[in-house]
Amino acid sequence: MRIFSGRARMLVALAMAVSAGTALAQGYPAKPVHIVVPFAPGGAVDVVARVVGQKIGEQLAQSIVVDNRPGASANIGAEVVAKAAPDGYTLLMAANGLATNNTLFPNLSFNGIRDFSPIARIGYAPLVIVVTPNFPAKSLKELIALAQAQPGKLTYGSAGNGTSGHLAGEQLKIAAKIDVLHVPYKGGAPAIADLLGDRISFMPINPIEVISHIKAQRLRVLAVGSDRRVPSLPDVPTVSEAGVPGYEATVWWGLVAPAKTPRDIVVRLNGETNKALGDTAVREKLIELGAVITPGTPEQFAEFIRAEDARWAAVIRTSGIKPD
Repeated sequence: MRIFSGRARMLVALAMAVSAGTALAQGYPAKPVHIVVPFAPGGAVDVVARVVGQKIGEQLAQSIVVDNRPGASANIGAEVVAKAAPDGYTLLMAANGLATNNTLFPNLSFNGIRDFSPIARIGYAPLVIVVTPNFPAKSLKELIALAQAQPGKLTYGSAGNGTSGHLAGEQLKIAAKIDVLHVPYKGGAPAIADLLGDRISFMPINPIEVISHIKAQRLRVLAVGSDRRVPSLPDVPTVSEAGVPGYEATVWWGLVAPAKTPRDIVVRLNGETNKALGDTAVREKLIELGAVITPGTPEQFAEFIRAEDARWAAVIRTSGIKPD
């Protein structure tokens, strides 16, 4: 009988694990792939998942099932994927909460960085700072000057505590050194209604939610929260151009898998996602939503998530933000 040393046994086990992972990847996908969306149907994250997922399914010649698991600030859906088998058949259409919720919810049963394998970043849409035509400030510089002249009197609305609009508003307060009051709502619709009624001063918000009001000139865009101007609003300056350097607030999307998903599967899905993003129909649909498409490697997406986690953790801690 041959007796293996501890080191030899470890090497044999490692070789078997690699062999099993390679075999799994070679036959992938052998059944439908589920993309969990941690939000209700119809929202931006859901639309992105369906547009991109359908094309990936065509390329893989396999069904892609979009599984909506809304609730708990996107933590319910994320937890489902974090605890799923790392075999490439359960993926998450991740958004901002994957990074921000690590700080907002310190007692989560999973970690947005440690428990996922990034696959591919899909794109982002810069938040826009909007006011009504009646608002006295005609530019972001004028809004900041007005806020500085009347500390605590201007208000901004958001879809709730800890949402992207809330974090963007607090980041603006810190960067521009202004004192404005946050008014949280239970969703974007009632906040937009109060903005249209001039009951709040302004909103940082996902452009997808207000594009119809912008086109109808019921709302006016003062600035976009990206590092460059966007094709859908070419005449609107960035927040940095408007006098707040380094400011950036976007909503973003990307695919992640459970941690320890075989590398071959991650690379395969990355390639298929980037290929889908190069499809004319997919690109046109995402651009129509106001998205800037950002294909790249799994490593680039992982670095992006880590940077987002660090950046927003600083804003959350400085502002003392607490979720509802």
